Amino acid sequence: MSWMQKLYQTYDQSSQLDGNSKPWPLSHFVKTAHVELVIDDQGNLKPDRIRLLSGEDASTLIPATEASAGKSGSKIAPHPLCEEIGYCASDFPGLILEKNQAYMAQLKAWCDSDFSHPKIEAVYNYLLKNVLWHDLSQLVDFPVIFTNKRRQKTKIVPEKVFIRWKIEAPGNPCSATWDDNDLISQWIKFDHHMNSKGGLCFITGNQTRLIGNHPRFIRHSSDGAKLISSNDSGGYTYRGRFLDVTQACGIGFEVSQKAHNALRWLVNRQGFKNGDQVYIAWAVSGAAVPQPLADDGMISESDDFDLEEVSEPVVIRTQVDHGRNLGQAYARKLSQYMSGYAVKISPSEQITVMGIDSATPGRISIIYYRELLRDEFFQHLHAWHTQFAWRQRYTKVLSVTKAENKVIWPICAPLPRDIAVAAYGDKVDDALKKRVVERLLPCIIDKAAFPRDLVEQCVRKASNRNAYTSNQYWLWEKNLGIACALFKGYYQRHPDNQLRRDYSMALEDNRPDRDYLFGRLLAVADYIEEISQGVGGEKRPTTAARLMQRFADRPFETWRTIELSLQPYMQRLQIVRAGFLSNRNKDIDNILALFQHDDFTRNTPLSGEFLLGYHCQRHKYKHKPEFNQSSAEKHEINFESGESV
Repeated sequence: MSWMQKLYQTYDQSSQLDGNSKPWPLSHFVKTAHVELVIDDQGNLKPDRIRLLSGEDASTLIPATEASAGKSGSKIAPHPLCEEIGYCASDFPGLILEKNQAYMAQLKAWCDSDFSHPKIEAVYNYLLKNVLWHDLSQLVDFPVIFTNKRRQKTKIVPEKVFIRWKIEAPGNPCSATWDDNDLISQWIKFDHHMNSKGGLCFITGNQTRLIGNHPRFIRHSSDGAKLISSNDSGGYTYRGRFLDVTQACGIGFEVSQKAHNALRWLVNRQGFKNGDQVYIAWAVSGAAVPQPLADDGMISESDDFDLEEVSEPVVIRTQVDHGRNLGQAYARKLSQYMSGYAVKISPSEQITVMGIDSATPGRISIIYYRELLRDEFFQHLHAWHTQFAWRQRYTKVLSVTKAENKVIWPICAPLPRDIAVAAYGDKVDDALKKRVVERLLPCIIDKAAFPRDLVEQCVRKASNRNAYTSNQYWLWEKNLGIACALFKGYYQRHPDNQLRRDYSMALEDNRPDRDYLFGRLLAVADYIEEISQGVGGEKRPTTAARLMQRFADRPFETWRTIELSLQPYMQRLQIVRAGFLSNRNKDIDNILALFQHDDFTRNTPLSGEFLLGYHCQRHKYKHKPEFNQSSAEKHEINFESGESV
């Protein structure tokens, strides 16, 4: 139960934070209301003030009992104030009497207690008139159609229409029951007074009020799954070991409420959501923490950190750098970015990383949980974002610098869900995407070795360029960048120290590795034919692009085919672009000269390293045009479509 203790402590800290975003108070939760009624302090309705609600405005903080917060199905457990028409309208035609009696009895008990409040007394006096349904049916057309947060229209049957209250009284500027702190406080006291039976809390070790029905609505407003359920008293749940459920696991009401409210608050505030799967990282103190699954390519747009104690300003999204220190410059900027967070967290404070997912529709399971000290957390996160950093293309349209008309490729580690798409295709199902994210989180948080099968799968997908249509050129570039990042990171943290290698994000002109050199050759051939087609006004995939998969399997044999196919294109360039062709031939000669012994003639398949050589050589051409040509001869590339113009 370490996770619950951490969340319990987080609640108390977060309640002291400035701002409007805070966890829910005890014995309350947020419900979507459909109709707002306004009455005066004497319980008289103001008909002209009835309002239909939709969207964000419908979210309403309401008092709740332990039973009402966890009710489901046909169970009768009314909320104490705001409720459905089927509970609070005693004149409703299809009324279930037991529901109305339970609601009115509970509201009366609150009014008669020492914790009463003028607002609830006004509501009770109005409901005693038995005219709620009559008043509503005169002014509202049932069934009502409401618009949810996604702007989708949904029909609500009359008995399920949820009512919230405003009470306008002289001298009280706060009419909304959900905003009245005094009313909220009075209900918390009354609820505690009505449930004073105690026991031993396993979290705090104190004698306190125990909870039997733990909260739900953790991930979103319609989430009925629970992390803890103790309502099963049959079968083999605890038979033969304990006499009742509290002996098996006793948790204080306040502890459970605070822990679940803190978790709910964290999920909505900073959680990474992958369907029903949610991951969060947080510090108990409430200090901002970089999320492990967030896009570090977007960190320059974050305003959750400052650099008061960091020597240099940070700009993470950088322009393309052709220098050898490209990776080091990125790592330095990333370190400064993370320092903006770290300076606000004590070195001895722990950062908690937690993942939850639905095991069944009614149950949530904790699929990942780690507690790390500040420095360990930031070191592991920094290692992921530097070791797996590569130029990435995330969107179909890339931004371009105005000064030099160059495409900006952000340098960052790929997102786990993008890795799933790169490995298994853009139609990968949600279940497989969840499993990929679940497998990769230890690589980020625990600095574990990267799964080799995912690297190989991404390399195969990126090598099969024919599988992408002309409209998916940007997607192939995206998957190519992901494959390069994974191959680079995999070998940088390879389990066998002797097999570890370091790769630069800039082109390594003197690297003699066979696979890297073959990738460079493919990029040169691709570029020659691409430019030649542009000169001739042609638009079709290059031979290098069409044979990329075959080249990866049989490089020497396929290179001869590609080389022969280049001859007519070279002849065309010899006439109109002789200088360009001469430079490219020099590139081919320089690359061939780096092959050692029989590396060039061996026809064994290439590893993913050839994609690194291909990507670096290609990127150099695309972002470093020939400047020794006249303006009439200069040929430009449309980087958005990948076609010559």
